[in-house]
Amino acid sequence: MKKNLSLTKKIFISMFLGAILGILIQSISSDFIKNTIILNGFVKVLSDIFLSSIKMMVVPLVFISLTCGAASIENIRKLGRVGIKTFSFYILTTCIAITIGVILALTVKPGLGLDMSHLLISQPTISQDKSFIDIIVGIVPTNPFESLIKGDMLQIIFFSILLGISISLIGKKAEIVKKAFESLNEVIMKIVQIVMYFAPIGVFALMTNTFATIGFSAMLPLIKYMLVILFALVIHSLFIYGGMFKIFTRLSIRPFFKKFIKPASIVFSTASSNAALPVTLETINEMGVDNSISSFTIPLGATINMDGTAIMQGVAAIFISQVYKIELGLPAILTIILTATLASIGTAGVPGVGMVMLSMVLQSVGLPIEGIGLILGIDRILDMCRSTVNTMGDCICTIIISKSEGSFDIDKYYSRDTSNEILVDDFIENADY
Repeated sequence: MKKNLSLTKKIFISMFLGAILGILIQSISSDFIKNTIILNGFVKVLSDIFLSSIKMMVVPLVFISLTCGAASIENIRKLGRVGIKTFSFYILTTCIAITIGVILALTVKPGLGLDMSHLLISQPTISQDKSFIDIIVGIVPTNPFESLIKGDMLQIIFFSILLGISISLIGKKAEIVKKAFESLNEVIMKIVQIVMYFAPIGVFALMTNTFATIGFSAMLPLIKYMLVILFALVIHSLFIYGGMFKIFTRLSIRPFFKKFIKPASIVFSTASSNAALPVTLETINEMGVDNSISSFTIPLGATINMDGTAIMQGVAAIFISQVYKIELGLPAILTIILTATLASIGTAGVPGVGMVMLSMVLQSVGLPIEGIGLILGIDRILDMCRSTVNTMGDCICTIIISKSEGSFDIDKYYSRDTSNEILVDDFIENADY
């Protein structure tokens, strides 16, 4: 790659080359060469090192960033306003997202005529998860240090916000602690920059593995299920997110889409909103959002704003009920909506966790948890798409709140970002409300 290429262009080139290589690998007949040497060899080494490097940064980044965000808002009333607006946006859009998914699944009926029960024989058992009551109670940590070690994101968020508020309330006496966290934040961000320097290599390996292990022929029996989820994601992105963006900001959405390409490329390739957290924070600040807002809303959204995941859980529950010929009444459907909303809030922003949380949704209405085995094979592609929608919601929420708080630089938002000059004009033409 040429040295003058931006990180975004390098990542997109890596994604394209990885997809091509993955498709070519599928045609290799030798299992030893295909799996042992290539996929479980150098591809696995590159992808696992990249993902481990990203995961290494998640807990310290969320903890330090949220603490700094809460501590930097000297006016606690403002912190209260920002918190209420943020939680209200995330909860409301999550409920809307899963409702869209359920309605589309009930209308299209993707599970009718599909009999894949024979696949359950060899499928692994998905572990049961906590009830949504336990999730709510478990937000408060009994030992915050244990929460940091285990990576319990909801407990980390609770403790970080509480710590930041306390630093803000104490004022000058806690100035040393505040500056220490700000310095730590700078150090963490520098480490992130170093890790992201190798992102194109990691993205290349991830895309190669994805397209080599998930063949297009394997998706055909579940094409309707996939299309329902993808269509729901498009509706939610363009009409719900886009509509709220236009109503509450009165800005053109075109600059947003052009600048959002950078974090979207990371999220899509890694299927992790947490993986793109550093880039998302950097990009949203480039859009004109004040750091005191973004450092609070973005890490929080990366953990509790899972609209794409909620859509998947709603559609999957309806799909599985149709495959197993189980009739769901209105109370059961409402239970799915409520449980999936809470389950998505408790879902960490890392690949594959949504499938584990789906077991809680299925259990709430008596659907067979083994049905998850039907959709495991194609979830990677869908996970990539819904994770991108999750991050998009985080960014739009942040801009809306920043503008409402008078902490938004409109000139910066409309400024031209040459590092993101990618041909997306045709794609976003219809999204420019």
